[in-house]
Amino acid sequence: MSLFKKFFTKEREADLDKGLEKTKTNFFDKLSRAVAGKSKVDDEVLDELEQILISSDVGLDTTVKIIDRIEARIARDKYLNTNELNAILRDEIVQLLAENNTADLEDFSLPETPSPYIIMVVGVNGVGKTTTIGKLAYQFSQQGKSVVVGAGDTFRAAAVDQLKIWADRVGCHFYSKGMNTDPAAVAYETVQYAVNNKLDVAIVDTAGRLHTKINLMNELTKIKRSIDKSLNGAPHEVLLVLDATTGQNAIEQAKQFTAATEVSALALTKLDGTAKGGVVLGISDQFKIPIKYIGVGESIDKLQVFNKKIFVESLFRN
Repeated sequence: MSLFKKFFTKEREADLDKGLEKTKTNFFDKLSRAVAGKSKVDDEVLDELEQILISSDVGLDTTVKIIDRIEARIARDKYLNTNELNAILRDEIVQLLAENNTADLEDFSLPETPSPYIIMVVGVNGVGKTTTIGKLAYQFSQQGKSVVVGAGDTFRAAAVDQLKIWADRVGCHFYSKGMNTDPAAVAYETVQYAVNNKLDVAIVDTAGRLHTKINLMNELTKIKRSIDKSLNGAPHEVLLVLDATTGQNAIEQAKQFTAATEVSALALTKLDGTAKGGVVLGISDQFKIPIKYIGVGESIDKLQVFNKKIFVESLFRN
């Protein structure tokens, strides 16, 4: 491993530790109180753990699954002391993430597919969708990839301008037809632009809100079909951006978007701004969609690829 790679890994872990600080403080302060004065994990401790997981927005179904697994280990081993609880909880969370198609990513490398690689980005307004696109474009550009971002959110005031600012900041290509134009046409032409200019990546923004949910979901379906017409088999990835600070509301948004389009990857933003980072576990478990990116800070380089092992190690690191 090169010195740069070692440095980057340590730097990334430090950012993650800082980003998860509120979640860790909330979780482990409560857990410490739950096991205080106890030598073994009993029903009372498990009840407390269940409430702690739920309050961290892990979600009821996923919480019950974790508790059931710990109870099974207690039944098998006949005894579990409280000092072992952290290690066992950590193991069960890693296993849970492994079961839900979440791979351990090391960097922002793209799959081995013919260029251009097309990413359609979806999510409601305010989750950090356009910012995530800008940060993604930056990371791909840092890897030597040529990138175009397409301004398909043509209904929201200043959305086009916001994406243009990001493109200028990153130094990548930008495609737009302006405000109040057909988003499906923007998506189609963005892909054509990428093909004609032999670019490596096209990232297409989409609207986060129309007059009704039905309108929004129908629009996303139309955009996806338009991209496929522009390049057969595209988009190669439909990335749903969710705001971790909204907790269970993020799970509800995931339900709506996965019903409307074939979401293939998730990005969770603003983990540094919440004490409810457990939503990562609940979303992964419920939707079986891989978490690909997490946001742990506002600056341009604070979007990370998601690595379940590094994430869980950080979550349990004092």
